Amino acid sequence: MTAYRAVQGVKDILPEQSALWEHFEKIIKTTCGLFGYQRIETPIFEETGVYARGVGEGTDIVEKEMYTFKDRGDTSLTLEPEGTAGVVRAYIEHGMQMKPQPVKLFYVRTPIFRYERPQKGRLREHHQFGCEAIGESDPMLDAELISVIWSVYTRMGLTNLSIQLNSIGDKACKPGYMQKLIEYYTPLQDDLCADCKVRFTKNPLRLLDCKEERDQPKIAHAPKIAEYLCADCEEHFALLKQYLEEMHIPYTLNPLLVRGLDYYTRTVFELISEDIGGRQNAIGGGGRYDGLIELLGGKPTPAIGFGSGMERAIALLEQQKGTEIAEKQPEVYIIALNAMAKRKAAEFANTLREKDIKTLLGFGSRSLKAFMKAANASGAQWAVIIGEEEAQTNTVALRNLRAGADDDHKQVSLSVEEGLQTILRSVQQ
Repeated sequence: MTAYRAVQGVKDILPEQSALWEHFEKIIKTTCGLFGYQRIETPIFEETGVYARGVGEGTDIVEKEMYTFKDRGDTSLTLEPEGTAGVVRAYIEHGMQMKPQPVKLFYVRTPIFRYERPQKGRLREHHQFGCEAIGESDPMLDAELISVIWSVYTRMGLTNLSIQLNSIGDKACKPGYMQKLIEYYTPLQDDLCADCKVRFTKNPLRLLDCKEERDQPKIAHAPKIAEYLCADCEEHFALLKQYLEEMHIPYTLNPLLVRGLDYYTRTVFELISEDIGGRQNAIGGGGRYDGLIELLGGKPTPAIGFGSGMERAIALLEQQKGTEIAEKQPEVYIIALNAMAKRKAAEFANTLREKDIKTLLGFGSRSLKAFMKAANASGAQWAVIIGEEEAQTNTVALRNLRAGADDDHKQVSLSVEEGLQTILRSVQQ
């Protein structure tokens, strides 16, 4: 009989890893809440046009990486390859432009699907958290959004982090820069990698986003967008840098940072870890997308957002800090030695759980010795033993599993109510 395995590029999150994921999610939710961001959840698939138009026809995501299929109604659907386009679609569809602006939204543990070569921390199905702030062009909002991702990861205890920052201009100044870029790359076309030959025609700006080693010298000597910014973009970028400095968020200017999606304008940024080798060292990034809402059918609306891969961040957390975040141990392990005792055990377990006491029940028919072995292995502080006598007299034998071997009070017989109060007092200490 076939023993099935997970397909290439996906990964199970096992119970022993869940505590770390929950810890990460709790920090995200708390931090986003402090900044006034509200949670949104969008479907894991959209009509293909949401991504084809929003992300950009010439991007690697649209051309190579999307999981696209037709449903039984012959509608082309695509599994979510990134978080922003779906949030923007929801913003437009549900009339959020009528709310006080900016509308500040975050998502967490959203599954992202991309058919690409699996790599450490980046799988064909991975998870992202992200923030979107829609309806405001103030550069202070850009600084706040960068502060959110910085705060999440510093609160997690990660070190050796830095922000890389750039401005790629807007519709007023970007076309002039694009022309200079085309002029620079025109005599170099024959020596470009296969992907960059396509980029040269479809989206020249993405030539700067190439990761191929052979093209790095060309990128290093390419014209820099900062030299072509219009006055408005220069002012916006200068104010953003001032705000980041006032907020004590360290950043490095990277004039070659462009990000890989078509919808970005003005601010682009990445959160970089010095502990991840190679060029795939970003654990999150984003930027302004002032034209995306209009592109997807809404009114012209400024916006900024970021996305961050959670698997890559968790791998980095394990690398820097180990797996010291452990799941909460149970407080009580209940042992029932006959059928009547099992009924009493089920009742007592339910009472404890109603009071938020983590409680395990011993199942099956085993010897007291075997049950005690399981109780000790569980990590619980208390073993509650209910045998025939206890079941008839409405009492429990309460054993402190953390007491010393010569402790005279290691095991005591108490009424059910006394046993409950003893456990509650120990947990509250």
